[in-house]
Amino acid sequence: MKTDILIIGGGAIGSAVAYFVKLKSPDTGVIVVERDPTYGLASTPRASGGVRRLFSLPENIELSNFSIPFFDGFADTMAVDGVKAEIGLKKNGYLFIVPPSARGMLKRNLETELELGCNVVWLEPEELKHKFPSMNVEDLGAAVYSPDDGWLDPHSVLMGFRKKARSMGVEFLADEVAGLARSGSSVTEAVLKSGRRVEAEHFVNAAGAWAKDICAFLDIKVPIEPLRRFEHYFESEDPIEPLPYLKDPERLAFRPEGRGYSGGVPTLAEPRGYNFEVDHDYFENVVWPALAHRFPQFERTKCKSTLPGLYDQNDFDGNVIIGPGADGLGNFHMLAGFSGHGLMHAPGCGRAMAELILNGRYETIDLTRLGWQRLIDGNPLPEQGII
Repeated sequence: MKTDILIIGGGAIGSAVAYFVKLKSPDTGVIVVERDPTYGLASTPRASGGVRRLFSLPENIELSNFSIPFFDGFADTMAVDGVKAEIGLKKNGYLFIVPPSARGMLKRNLETELELGCNVVWLEPEELKHKFPSMNVEDLGAAVYSPDDGWLDPHSVLMGFRKKARSMGVEFLADEVAGLARSGSSVTEAVLKSGRRVEAEHFVNAAGAWAKDICAFLDIKVPIEPLRRFEHYFESEDPIEPLPYLKDPERLAFRPEGRGYSGGVPTLAEPRGYNFEVDHDYFENVVWPALAHRFPQFERTKCKSTLPGLYDQNDFDGNVIIGPGADGLGNFHMLAGFSGHGLMHAPGCGRAMAELILNGRYETIDLTRLGWQRLIDGNPLPEQGII
């Protein structure tokens, strides 16, 4: 088989790349290889679905500034045969709360966000208490609220991109990449588990938490590791006022979901690996104390379900690695290492990768600093105050 672009990984990221390539160049051949078309263990459907502009890096803020309005129009943009692609987008806001020691960091982030046109509001503790009366603010120094942000249904986003891409002529292969062949500074073909071989001009590693396994076929080491996280669904027996998506100093992150709430406390101390076991004590030992400290109503809460999922954690600096350059390869493009920010930046990064492959450069958002070169130079580019 031959194609112009072979995308390894058919989650939201890979499917978004396929869509934007076809949007920009309908005649370009695109094949997406996805080993599990049911997405049983894929990271996208297990994500929390948050979409926000609250970052410190201009690149991440600009990716959100494109991606969130794109999600606003997603249902119509991704419609196929008149059937809209509804994604359950809820613009109920995002709230970052910090202790007094982090006020300066939060203020710097706010200034960057304002410079890039974000609608963000600084809240002192007393203003925070007025807005959210149930919240314990005694140990807080400040907060930043972004009313235009919120959350959506991850699985619906994935299916929307996938169905639209297929309608535009993208071929999705239910198969698994078992090897990659190279010649000099180029990858030449992928060997699939079925025995099929696919030659391509460009290869995109959008395998998420499994990205390092794809790199291993080329003897490339990449600092992306699978990091287990839990998404818990829990309810409070006592009423709480309507809340935004909230992130607090102890890494607690949660949002309203139906009659209850969805969220958790991801930790970088978690051993790396492909682990989908559920630790049934984690909610009671880690999440519940953080919830009850922030909102007394959660003293009486019940965890109804726990869903394990994997971050494609970039242990170098926690941000995506995008573009070519790994081991000098000019046509093997990384698009992984999002460390929990992949779904919300799928539209922006899908467009960026399409620009890079089709035109040889970024045309809208310059993501050069997030390329492979920073690994070679040993210059990490971490977010400030954000995991």
